[in-house]
Amino acid sequence: MASTEGLVPITRTFLASYYDKYQFPPLSHDVSRLSTEIRSMATDFCKDYSLNKGESLLVHEAERQPPHKIDENMWKNREQIEEILFLLETSHWPKALQQQTTSENMELANILGRLKDKFQNALKILEFFQSRNSEYVFNTVMTYMPQDFRGTLIRQQRERSERNKQAEVDALVSSGGSIRDRYALLWKQQMERRRQLAQLGSATGVYKTLVKYLVGVPQVLLDFIRQINDDQGPMEEQRQRYGPPLYSLTTMVLNIRLFLSLLLGRFEASKPQKHQIAILEEAVGVYTSEFERFIKFLGEVFANAPFFITAEVAGAIEGRQVFGKSDDYKEISIPAGKTYEVSLSVESINSYIAWDFSLSQGKVNMVLRYKVDCIPPVVESGNSATEVEG
Repeated sequence: MASTEGLVPITRTFLASYYDKYQFPPLSHDVSRLSTEIRSMATDFCKDYSLNKGESLLVHEAERQPPHKIDENMWKNREQIEEILFLLETSHWPKALQQQTTSENMELANILGRLKDKFQNALKILEFFQSRNSEYVFNTVMTYMPQDFRGTLIRQQRERSERNKQAEVDALVSSGGSIRDRYALLWKQQMERRRQLAQLGSATGVYKTLVKYLVGVPQVLLDFIRQINDDQGPMEEQRQRYGPPLYSLTTMVLNIRLFLSLLLGRFEASKPQKHQIAILEEAVGVYTSEFERFIKFLGEVFANAPFFITAEVAGAIEGRQVFGKSDDYKEISIPAGKTYEVSLSVESINSYIAWDFSLSQGKVNMVLRYKVDCIPPVVESGNSATEVEG
């Protein structure tokens, strides 16, 4: 069991500093260009033909802003890739295209086969990314848990829970649920996992005592899982850094699916033009390559990101953020019977203030008294003073 002594959960300020080392190279300009062209071609279809209910829903979804959360966008891309692969199955092609009675149809069939291969590869990479991250998070958490029967029970409980969730998905598929229904359920399950973690982190009273001492969950881990996914918590820094390129890719894959659905749905009435197929093929190539590049980049960022940092590191980084330099954070020795006062300016609610005590010279008895005073109760600058008695 790894020690959590002296550790605090990662903060948004720390993540900002950490992400400075991982600057994502901008997406190709072709992403925006081709996404716009694909959408324009889909719009032309919508003008010339009436839409059925499913197509109208897809148009509406393509017009909406992508989700804000990184993981929700990942699920959304995975859903759209599976929907596209469904369209690219030979059995779902228009009859004339399946028969390949003309050279044009044979050429288009070959192109659709190549597109299918690209999407299958992208789906495989995305599935691996999600699976690896899930295992990484769980295994990292488990390093801070007791390595005895309690840790074994936690692992067994997780396995049972995941089997039950998979059975729920299998039952939906067996009953004729659509790809859209399946991914709605998968995201619901993901949010349930998140809520359960947040509830665990917010445990109070007797239940908290049981969790902390009988199960062996360290307090710092409870703090971490309670606040990590808050709307303005540490993960918001991740969304602001890496969300925009992912949002563009989510929009692009929705536009590709919309155009492909309309094209195949109206194949008998309106044969696709060569320039349309050329743009579609180029768009799929750019989307899959850029999406895979983004996933691999994010996988590296996640693999090296810590859950906890020392109080000293947190203080130093916060010091640079607030004061512009780390010299404002320094070590002070307080002789027995003496006091030391620290005045701080708190500029916003939910600000994080931390301090660290250490025992030196082998002394075994030490009494610490400290208090926090707000002066005055309500002021613009939010001044407070902290007294520490050693």
